[in-house]
Amino acid sequence: MTPPAFVRLAAHPLRWALLTALAGDDLRVRELTERVGQPQNLVSYHLRLLRDGGLVAATRSSFDGRDSYYHLDLDRCSAALAETGAALHPALRAEPPPAPAGRIAVLFVCTGNSARSPIAEALLHERGAGKIRVTSAGTRPKPALAPDALRVLRDEFGIDVAGQRPRSLDAVAGRRFDHVITLCDKAREAFPDFPHHPRRRHWSVPEPADGYDAFRHTAAEIDTRVRHLLPDLVVAQGKEAQP
Repeated sequence: MTPPAFVRLAAHPLRWALLTALAGDDLRVRELTERVGQPQNLVSYHLRLLRDGGLVAATRSSFDGRDSYYHLDLDRCSAALAETGAALHPALRAEPPPAPAGRIAVLFVCTGNSARSPIAEALLHERGAGKIRVTSAGTRPKPALAPDALRVLRDEFGIDVAGQRPRSLDAVAGRRFDHVITLCDKAREAFPDFPHHPRRRHWSVPEPADGYDAFRHTAAEIDTRVRHLLPDLVVAQGKEAQP
């Protein structure tokens, strides 16, 4: 019997290392070569196999258009893992992640704090069941939230943030965060060091183009990432609590 596609792809040591490296951060090829300690041509070859298998996707960098960020397709990975378990034994079911044991502080950052980061803030706040203290900010905040960002949160997720205004990163620089997540490539390059050394992550999410459909697509991608972020936050919290 042929093993499931996920097993065939992920069983290779280098491909597994690439998947592991991309589990928390969106990374460029040169950063992946440093993480896995392999030459770029070999990394690029195995990245292509992972992309062809639907486990990894790439987006063009908004900071340097000649570069690309690679990221896991988390929904596809989740479905592939579920199919793999079911192929082995029908009793293998993924259990829902435990709730956080205490408050976790998360900061989302993009450039204007008018679309991507406030969408992420609203979605994590909603899905975190009051256990996540979520904030968003911008390196160069705009005067107001994008109307389509407000609309997509209201119409697609039932969340009303009409009273929220973009805030500057300087306004939250003195606060303590456990995790800081940049959602645009320009913000990643401009992001300063925080004194409490939070866990840094990067999601390379392109700025939505004009139009409601573009904002709906961006919100859906962010929601996928947020849903898969929650159990990761719980695991990280447990590791930090260990003596």
